[in-house]
Amino acid sequence: MIHESQLRADIVEVGRRLYARGYTASNDGNISVRLDAGRLLMTPTSVCKGFMTVEMMCITDLDGRKLAGDRDPSSEMQMHLEVYRRRPDVQAVVHAHPPIATGFAVAGIPLDRAVLAEVVCTLGSVPIAEYATPSTKELPEAVRQYVQAHDGMLLANHGALTLGKDLFSAYYKMETIEHFATISLVARMLGGERLLSREEVFRLQDLRGRYGIAAPAPICADPVPGGGAADCQVVQAPSAPGQRLVPDYEAFPADLATLAARRAHAPGSVPADQEIRLTYGELTALIEDAVKNLR
Repeated sequence: MIHESQLRADIVEVGRRLYARGYTASNDGNISVRLDAGRLLMTPTSVCKGFMTVEMMCITDLDGRKLAGDRDPSSEMQMHLEVYRRRPDVQAVVHAHPPIATGFAVAGIPLDRAVLAEVVCTLGSVPIAEYATPSTKELPEAVRQYVQAHDGMLLANHGALTLGKDLFSAYYKMETIEHFATISLVARMLGGERLLSREEVFRLQDLRGRYGIAAPAPICADPVPGGGAADCQVVQAPSAPGQRLVPDYEAFPADLATLAARRAHAPGSVPADQEIRLTYGELTALIEDAVKNLR
């Protein structure tokens, strides 16, 4: 068991790194770690994470009652408590607002495409928990669906949450999410990602055991029927036997005719809710055509 004084110093260091990297601004974000089976050490409310001191931390029990500390614990403490109650293996939780990843969260785009082998091996995928008002009981309810299967998730219109076996493990996962989001954004600006095939994804999953990579749940290719609690990490990867990389149709611009042709040629290869990207001129032409047909 790590001594409390060291954990206090580690929280200060993690907070400093979050602030230095621009993952938090002003008093944003919160950090917590288990002291023992019944107590948590947590950042206080209304403090910039880049300028904390070891004396500022609060100690609470797993019901959120403050046991020690001059300041009150984070206003988003309930989200942390939900994680600890449902994941006995988790020792630390980090919440921050890394800008690119939070941009994906605001846009409603999960980081679940099979793009980077390292991310597939470690996090699997990064889903989006539904929007909930910060600092309310809605927030732990929103993350509950994904806590069992994921060590990292986006929070819709809010930020990101990562879990780990220790403070730095949870922090490094936050770095990974932001790195993943940045690369995904650049790839889409350059025309779209090429995805790892489903077969390659499952080969990467096998590497977890070989290299001792701990994961709370296995990778799967399809979402949970009925939208219940996730019991696997859904990774978007098309099946392509014998291939390692395949085009991502969702990422490439497509007009209506091309999209219809793809669906006709290979039913099921392009989802019914396929994203279609249009230039302003193309969109204008579609609207004008629709108006003419209404007359």
